[in-house]
Amino acid sequence: MLSFESDYITGAHERILKRLMETNRESMSGYSKDIYCESAKKKIREACACDDAEIFFIAGGTQTNQLVISTLLATHEGVVAADTGHVSLHEAGAIEYSGHKVLTVPHVDGKIMPEALKEYLKGFYMDGNCEQMVFPGMVYISHPTEYGTLYSAEELRGLRSVCDEYKLPLYLDGARLPYALMSDNTDVTLPMIAELCDVFYIGGTKAGALCGEALVYTRKNMPAHFNTIVKQRGALLAKGRLFGVQFDELFTDGLYFEIGKHAVKLAMRMKRAFLDKGYKLHIDSYTNQQFVILERSEWERLREKVGMSFWENIDENHLVVRLATSFSTTEEDVEELEKLI
Repeated sequence: MLSFESDYITGAHERILKRLMETNRESMSGYSKDIYCESAKKKIREACACDDAEIFFIAGGTQTNQLVISTLLATHEGVVAADTGHVSLHEAGAIEYSGHKVLTVPHVDGKIMPEALKEYLKGFYMDGNCEQMVFPGMVYISHPTEYGTLYSAEELRGLRSVCDEYKLPLYLDGARLPYALMSDNTDVTLPMIAELCDVFYIGGTKAGALCGEALVYTRKNMPAHFNTIVKQRGALLAKGRLFGVQFDELFTDGLYFEIGKHAVKLAMRMKRAFLDKGYKLHIDSYTNQQFVILERSEWERLREKVGMSFWENIDENHLVVRLATSFSTTEEDVEELEKLI
């Protein structure tokens, strides 16, 4: 059975497992106060070209999003996100559970456009009843988006400009960040993200780690006593070394970027194979996620031998599936898929 269901369905990159085994018997301080977490933070700062970055390790993406959003917002504020955004649809109301509303704006290929953001904010403050409404307190985007699409440098700068005008922090969800950075169709770099965003995270769970996300505050803006807040929310891992060892290895000799490059290369081969066989794409993604339109009969045939995720219905005869590559995807996997389609 081939599996392209997602990019976190296998364990971890072999180099990470090797480092975990090598360091397994070492006694370390808890709660990420160990030498490996410090080393990983140093390497991440260097990769981001941001010497002042404050970094905190969290187990998963939903925890990270809820912590960032709930601690940056005032009680009367909500977070602005695309209507297709992860916090809008696929986090089971985690943001709302924290007491904050997700304020959605229409997407363009999964993205918030600067013009749409400005129009939304302008309309909000022109509303004579805005004092009775949830105020926009920050902006959330993901890169890549839920559709595998990418923000351009111009679009990011445009969002930064609007956020500056309305004094809103810009937060970037980087759950699949290496696949964006290593795409052949991008002009956005990690230092650029650090320059333009107030806070973002570098995904590990979906990028070759067993678990873990590296949360990066870029403007000395980490909330006061953040360590205490994280523990209060039940998200402070005692064996924080687990994060440190993994991210230290991910940012040694470019492994993080190699993982991204490998997965994107195979995803592009997969995309070409589908197109060559006459299939149509739901959206043109240049990252590790590919969205293909299938007839329902074809879906039933393929799913017997290929693991893939149902995405959405097109009509009664067609649907969209998502196939994703990762560090563990092989040339042989894609070659076998080519024979089946």
